[in-house]
Amino acid sequence: MIAPLSTEQLNQVPAGYNNNIIWNLGHIVASTIGLCYKRTNVTPDKPNPLAGKFGKGTRPESLVSDSEIEQIKQELLTSIDSLESDYRAGIFKNITPFSTDTYKGMLNTIEEVIVCTLAHDNYHFGYSSALKKSIQ
Repeated sequence: MIAPLSTEQLNQVPAGYNNNIIWNLGHIVASTIGLCYKRTNVTPDKPNPLAGKFGKGTRPESLVSDSEIEQIKQELLTSIDSLESDYRAGIFKNITPFSTDTYKGMLNTIEEVIVCTLAHDNYHFGYSSALKKSIQ
């Protein structure tokens, strides 16, 4: 989706929107790590390199550099592999249930957390698709 877009296009906040494509993609990574590892208390110390700039409550406040864009692209791919590997290894067997601010429902199993995360990710992916149409 983003391969043909320039750094400027990825950072562009079109009229009527409050964020940009690259923020949405960074937010997907930060939120997935936050929900699956930190909120479940499975590994609350797991590094979340994008949380500060792309976590909940953030918004684009500065341009995202080419190197940061590459980091987001890498994290989008590797975080999925890492989550799958950890899931298969069984590290999520004993999570601490929690409720999200957005969806309100109690998440009692990692499978419920993953479904919630997928819904969240799809929302931001769809938003990114709308942003892409708006800037082209």
